[in-house]
Amino acid sequence: MTKRALITGITGQDGSYLAELLLAEGYEVYGMIRRLSAPNVWRIEHLLDRITLKPADLLDQLSLLRLIEQVQPIEIYNLAAMSFVPASWDQPMLTGEFNSQGVTRLLDAVRRIDPKIRFYQASSSEMFGKVREVPQTELTPFYPRSPYGVSKVFAHHITVNYRESYGLFAVSGMLFNHESPRRGLEFVTRKVTDGVARIKLGMQDKLSIGNMDAQRDWGFAADYVRAMWLMLQQDQPDDFVIATGVSHSVKELIEVAFARVGLEWQKHVWQDPALIRPAEVDHLLGDSTKARERFGWKPHVDFKELVEMMVDADLERLSAAASAQRIPVR
Repeated sequence: MTKRALITGITGQDGSYLAELLLAEGYEVYGMIRRLSAPNVWRIEHLLDRITLKPADLLDQLSLLRLIEQVQPIEIYNLAAMSFVPASWDQPMLTGEFNSQGVTRLLDAVRRIDPKIRFYQASSSEMFGKVREVPQTELTPFYPRSPYGVSKVFAHHITVNYRESYGLFAVSGMLFNHESPRRGLEFVTRKVTDGVARIKLGMQDKLSIGNMDAQRDWGFAADYVRAMWLMLQQDQPDDFVIATGVSHSVKELIEVAFARVGLEWQKHVWQDPALIRPAEVDHLLGDSTKARERFGWKPHVDFKELVEMMVDADLERLSAAASAQRIPVR
């Protein structure tokens, strides 16, 4: 039997790493993409001759039904979302349409077309928000602190509801922050590593940052997508926290990144009050004991290795771009 997987959000960070993993595991990989005036496939450009992209949209139920009928996947990984937390305050209704009702539309399409499909929902540590306990486990109550977090709580519960109501093999991965050189520039980790590389190369002098005291449990995206796949290989569907179990502050992130290029961060970092969130999430720290015991998952890249990997990648990218444009770097 052909192993065929469908990934929504395949053009994102996680989608690209997951596509690589599934290809290595012998899958036919299909990716759902929205129709855009300009292509956004830079993360999967090296895979385009090995995957198949299909148009559909989480806002359009009919397109989802048609897509699943055409592809006939055995597994669906729903990674598509409005994923940038600060933007969810600017567009709360659209965030809910994508992240909440979009998941409902997809689950219902699975129920109608082929309820044997195994379904992965990308839940988020942002659901824990103003945390009730440290560390957070699968049993920690949710207290989201952003429209994004609220939308993900709905998606999480509707996934559980469809599992219990219709017998679907539907799981949620409560993944804590996971980063890589493919992370979007709007996210704080990549903003820092890109900024550090630009400062080192003389392209800018200052880096503006919001709350430097916020603490996150940061891991490497390629480690985390393996956990997604492992969840769908189990005998019974269940939900899992995926995290390193170690948290670091934004200030520590800055310190490691600047140290990588031999610069003193205090000379270049400016704290901008405009970048502080309306409601902050102060301390996220995950306990992935259940995943470790159930299917042996563990992270392989630690925080320092991750930050240094991202700084090195941004230095290489920006140096190459400067050389191509003959821009002198200091």
